Amino acid sequence: MAATANLEGGAADSANNAQLFTQVQYHIIQSKNLSTDRAAKLAKILDENGAVHHSPSSPHGLVASDGLTHVISTTIDFQAYEKLADALIPVVKPDWVEASISKKRLANPRSHSPDPRLFYSGLVVCCVDLPSGDKDAIIGGVLAMGGLHSPAITKLVTHIVALTADAEQCQTALAKNLKCKLVLPHWFDDCLKLGKRIDEGPYLLPNPEILRMRPEDGIPDAARPDLYGASSVQPGRLPTPAGSPSANRRQLSIFQSKRIMLSTDLEIGSHLRGTIEDLIVNGGGSMTGSVYKADILACQYRDGEEYLVASRAGKDVGNLPWLYHLITHNTWTSPLRRLLHYPIARDGLPGFKDFRISLSNYNGEARIYLENLAKAAGGEFTKNMKMDNTHLITAHTISEKCDAAKEWNINMINHLWLEESYAKWQIQSLSNPRYTHFPPRTNLSEVVGQTPIDKQAVERIFFPKIISSDVEVSEAQSSKPLHSRNQEILVTKVSNSSAAQLPSLASDQNDGNQKSSNSEGPTPKASKQDRWHDEGVALRTPMTKKLATDMKGNDTPSTTGSRGAKERAVVKLHDLVPDIALYEKERKRVGGVIFGGRKTSEDIAPDMLRKRSLSREDDSEDVADDDGRELKRTKKTKAPPFMRLLLSGYQKWVGDIKRENEDKQRLRDLGILITHDPAACTHLASPRIVRTQKFICALAHAPMVLSTDFVDECLLKNARLRAENFMLKDVEGEKRQNLKLTDVTSRAKANKGRLLQGYQIFCTEHIRGGFDIYKSIIGANGGKCLLFRARAGSVTSSRAGGLDSANENEEPGELQYAYLLSGDSPEETKLWPKFRQMVRDVGTIPRIVKADWVLDSALSQRVRWDDVYEATS
Repeated sequence: MAATANLEGGAADSANNAQLFTQVQYHIIQSKNLSTDRAAKLAKILDENGAVHHSPSSPHGLVASDGLTHVISTTIDFQAYEKLADALIPVVKPDWVEASISKKRLANPRSHSPDPRLFYSGLVVCCVDLPSGDKDAIIGGVLAMGGLHSPAITKLVTHIVALTADAEQCQTALAKNLKCKLVLPHWFDDCLKLGKRIDEGPYLLPNPEILRMRPEDGIPDAARPDLYGASSVQPGRLPTPAGSPSANRRQLSIFQSKRIMLSTDLEIGSHLRGTIEDLIVNGGGSMTGSVYKADILACQYRDGEEYLVASRAGKDVGNLPWLYHLITHNTWTSPLRRLLHYPIARDGLPGFKDFRISLSNYNGEARIYLENLAKAAGGEFTKNMKMDNTHLITAHTISEKCDAAKEWNINMINHLWLEESYAKWQIQSLSNPRYTHFPPRTNLSEVVGQTPIDKQAVERIFFPKIISSDVEVSEAQSSKPLHSRNQEILVTKVSNSSAAQLPSLASDQNDGNQKSSNSEGPTPKASKQDRWHDEGVALRTPMTKKLATDMKGNDTPSTTGSRGAKERAVVKLHDLVPDIALYEKERKRVGGVIFGGRKTSEDIAPDMLRKRSLSREDDSEDVADDDGRELKRTKKTKAPPFMRLLLSGYQKWVGDIKRENEDKQRLRDLGILITHDPAACTHLASPRIVRTQKFICALAHAPMVLSTDFVDECLLKNARLRAENFMLKDVEGEKRQNLKLTDVTSRAKANKGRLLQGYQIFCTEHIRGGFDIYKSIIGANGGKCLLFRARAGSVTSSRAGGLDSANENEEPGELQYAYLLSGDSPEETKLWPKFRQMVRDVGTIPRIVKADWVLDSALSQRVRWDDVYEATS
């Protein structure tokens, strides 16, 4: 109703905007979210404001030609989208029309794109009372992902970002009953980390769920009915098309004027094949037995000549479930949109056979989809999780399986790891924070199935466009020039005898360079000799596509035939001369070759998480010419830092973010980079010896230990002083800790971060300070810390190392120990008997110790034992 009201309002203002859309030629794509009535109202408004309606000139649907400038659609899931994107013709949502009329100028198409990768499209954000760094980061992320920023609260604002609803602007918005949402900045942070837009419900002010609920409270399930028909590579029964009154009157329009080929690897019976063919033919389509004549190929596997030819020719290639999906909904969807609508690989993803995968917190179709996806990738799916499982894929971290995975040290990730490994056909790194991020109070089932097939990755691996004598080029195959990456492959394929025929390329290349810049003159032609296909059909040089002509590119026809790879390689090289010349010209540009392509949300989102601050690495300057005109900005790159300094116990910046940022920038200008990573620091500064997590973890990497006076003096004198003059001297602290800093750093250099290597150390869940702190300290010193909850199998073997007899006050011998760090609370002491029994069962000696044993050992960089470290109830 709101959209209708907006459209009617836009019609009322049309008289004032008669020339607004004068240069617009549009086409409207109707879908279930864009009804015929709404499309008619949009067309009326556009026509009244000077736009021209564009009707498809091809019987196969919309083509990017004949002056088309805009396509209006609520989705990118239609056949011509890729061609439109390649031709740089924007696809916009209907609200682009309303926004343009409201602004009295054409709105930015990027802010109204239906592309799901721009998941902030349609958002207008206003930040209230946020720190400048957080505000800049949010605005940058919103703009990069298709949203807009408003400095003031207006009726167009959709989201107000604030830390509390008590701010004056928030109260004003509530009093005026504006149709906008008040959200915490945490929502933007979680969306950018995942690269997906999640529900903002748990982040809504004034009483956000993420601050109100406890971590252990259950998270409701997220239903995904949209995954029906896309959750398996094996189709069920043949569905009845949407809108059909009965099974006997199945009328389809989705296959109108299409030629479909059913591959033999589908292994379907003659009766089912006949039924599918009848549906297609009755719907205006036709069947063919030649992949060269087909518009659509349905096959099961990513191999065979039919798959290779159809894929290289740019035809639509999907599997039988995808075909069933088209029949069911009678609406076009790309086979690349859903991972299990595309043919699978026979042998699975390389390396995936070694994985045993279990699921947690996914239900319904989302669970079935992920189960089948893991199997299609070649992994082994297990309903129940055991210690030999390698991965647990979970929607959130509240379940018994998640607790067991932490205890058994099983990789715990979200479904994005599985989806993107399959989509890119490469096992993704588990260290990517996107795969281990679990937003509080969010069930990640709500974003399952949004990852499409990576077309470039599939093309590179399964059907690379290289010259080969094994597969003939079809008449309908695209003749676009190969990317520069393939040019090197192509030149390598040409033999010496073929190279002898290429002297003319040197002179032709100069001509080609000139032609490429002017886009004029004849295009180099391929051989005119007739080529014959096995079926006896004469193949001709394919006609240049209209799309390439409209883009004024150097499109050259490909050739066909069976005279061998050498001859075709030579002809192809001649065809590529203009493209090579253009590449060489581009390579001479300042900054090198600029490779095109659209970034995906996972490529853009991590960049947006780097908050803008005064400590940026690069500064930019505006350069003006003699006439005072502003030229391109040039960047001055700073030199690498002289030292990477980690601070611990420094109090002068506490509560003063502005001063902290300014001081960090000044120190960076002096060559001193403040870091928070203990493993990356070269120097450690502290006012005294402290037992903090950062101080102890940093000691394992043998940094130079300084006093924080070094920082104060450098800032005071605005110069980088000699660090050797500010070595930390804490006589009282050394006496209290029974150590000498000089000896500690010497031992740390000798240990090389392997002080606790081989030690089997467990930790209770309720230990003072938290399990994560001790895990990081033990890990920094080469050890492994496991959470102990007294589950069966927690202690599996005596693989841990014992205490070295060379260590001070240690017993000699080959005794093996397993340590449990524990406090004396009732929740912890009740685990002690179980721990002792489990350790003895595997032939290891149990030791239940206080946390001070680890802290003192890591602080002194030697494993020390004394009876005082033994825990007693």
